[in-house]
Amino acid sequence: MSENRLFVFAKIHPKNEHFEEAKQAIINILPLTRQEPGCRQFKLHENATEKCLFLYEEWENELALEAHYQKPYTAAVFERYQEWLAAPVDVTKMQRLND
Repeated sequence: MSENRLFVFAKIHPKNEHFEEAKQAIINILPLTRQEPGCRQFKLHENATEKCLFLYEEWENELALEAHYQKPYTAAVFERYQEWLAAPVDVTKMQRLND
């Protein structure tokens, strides 16, 4: 495993009235994101009781993640987040320690 590999956990808090729209927007970009050269994993999870979404992401490095943020489909979701979200996305970036 590359020492620079980046793991990202993102907790997304859509407003109740935009929950399904936000979820579907992310679902729509899953296949495109997974085809990006630096993407190793990009998985969406839902906590129905808390009405929030979680993204688990694994990237080759920070540059690959930054390239993902610049993709038109990602930028479009970020643009909609301004209306859809009840709170800012809580992003945690980590690197795996040696096993």
